[in-house]
Amino acid sequence: MRKIRRLIRTINRRYRETRMFARAMHSPWHPVVAHIIPIRRCNLACAYCNEFDGVSKPVPVAEMLRRVDKLADLGTSIITISGGEPLLHPDLDAMIRRIRERGAIATLITNGYLLVPSRIERLNRAGLDYLQISIDNLEPDEVSYKSLKVLDQKLRWLAEFAEFSVSVNSVLGGAIRCPEDAAVIAARARELGFTSTVGILHDHTGRIQPLDETQQRIYEGLLRMGTPLFSFAQYDRFQKNLIRGLPNDWHCRAGGRYLYICEDGLVHRCSQQRGTPGIALADYTADDLRREAGVRKECAPFCTVSCVHQTAMLDAFRERPRETLQRMLDGRREIDPLFEPPALVKALDWMFLRSRTRRFFESAAVRLLRLKPSKPAAGGAPEFASRSARPDIPLERLCGRDGAAFDGPATPQLGPERRTS
Repeated sequence: MRKIRRLIRTINRRYRETRMFARAMHSPWHPVVAHIIPIRRCNLACAYCNEFDGVSKPVPVAEMLRRVDKLADLGTSIITISGGEPLLHPDLDAMIRRIRERGAIATLITNGYLLVPSRIERLNRAGLDYLQISIDNLEPDEVSYKSLKVLDQKLRWLAEFAEFSVSVNSVLGGAIRCPEDAAVIAARARELGFTSTVGILHDHTGRIQPLDETQQRIYEGLLRMGTPLFSFAQYDRFQKNLIRGLPNDWHCRAGGRYLYICEDGLVHRCSQQRGTPGIALADYTADDLRREAGVRKECAPFCTVSCVHQTAMLDAFRERPRETLQRMLDGRREIDPLFEPPALVKALDWMFLRSRTRRFFESAAVRLLRLKPSKPAAGGAPEFASRSARPDIPLERLCGRDGAAFDGPATPQLGPERRTS
C-alpha cells in the first residue's frame, strides 16, 4: 500500500513541478523559490554555519501562516522551510499543510537528528513534497556533527517510511577534513534510493575558496553518478567555475525570483546578503519584486547560493531556450561522451522550440496546465508581458554580454539554496 501511495504522490508531484516550470516560462515576474525561517535555534552547532543560534524562540504559527499566505499571494511556486532546525518548531506540520493548500511545492531542509518513524509519518500526512538532509562527514568531528555514522539510521527510516522525495547533500570545501567522505555519502544515498547532490561550503559572505586538485577530482566524480538530464546538476557551470576560482557572468534576480524571509519577517536577497532590501514581507509588492530582480549585485560573480543559480537557469531557459537546452545536453556529454537525448526530449524540442506550430503547442500546454495570466500589477505591466525583469533596461545589459541570464565564466574558461549547515 505504501508503494502505491508513493507512486500516486510522485505522479502528482511531477505534474505540479511541470506547472512550476511552465509558469516560470510564462511569467518573468513571480518568485520561483522562497526560503522561510520559522526558528533560528538549532540543536547542533556546526563550526562553519552562520545561520543559527542556540536561544531563539519559534515564530508563532499564526504569523508563519500569514507569511505563507503572503508568499502565495505574490505567486511563489516553491516554499522551502529551513532554519536553524525547523523540526524544532512545534507547528511545522501546519506550515507544510498551508503551503500545500495554497498551491505551492513544500520543501524542508533539516539536519535529520529529530527524524524518527512517527515524525516521518507526520510529515507524510502534512503533505511534504521534498526533504533535503545534508551530511558532511563519515564520523562527527569539531567542524560538523552531521555524520553518516549518526544519521544512517535516519536515512534507513526515510527509505522505509517517507512518501516524499528525499535528497542527501554531501559537501566539499576547506572546512571538511576528509573530502573522500562525500563520495561515500553520495553512494549510500543512491543505495537507499535517494537522489544525491554535492554542495560547496561557503564563508559568511556566500563565497568559496577554490577547491584543491583532490577536491576537484572528487567533485567531478560525483557528477558522473547518473544525474538525471533535467537535474540542475546538468547546468552546473556556476560551481565548475567557482571551484576553479573563476567568476561567473550572470544576472542575479534575488529579491525578485528568489526570496529569503528571516525569522523577523523581513525579505532579504539571500541568506548570505541579509539586510537588503530588508522590507517586511507583509509590505512587499510586485514593484519590489521587479526592482530587486533588476538590480545588478556586486556579489554575483562569486556567489555560491545555488537556489539563486537555479532560478537563473529557469530564466535562461525562458529567454534563450534553444541555447540553454544545448548547454544542458553538452554538459551531459562532458560526463558521458556517448550520451544521446531521449526521444521525449527530442519531441519536446521540436514541439516547443523548432516547430512552425509551436504557438499551438504552447497554447495547448497553457490550457492543459491551467495557467492563467495575472491581472496587471502596479505600474500597469501585465505579469506575463515581458521577457526581462526590467522593461526599461535592454536585455543584454540586464543579463550579460549576449542577453542570457547566465553566460558562463566572465573570464576565459573552465539544480529542494542547498544549505550546507
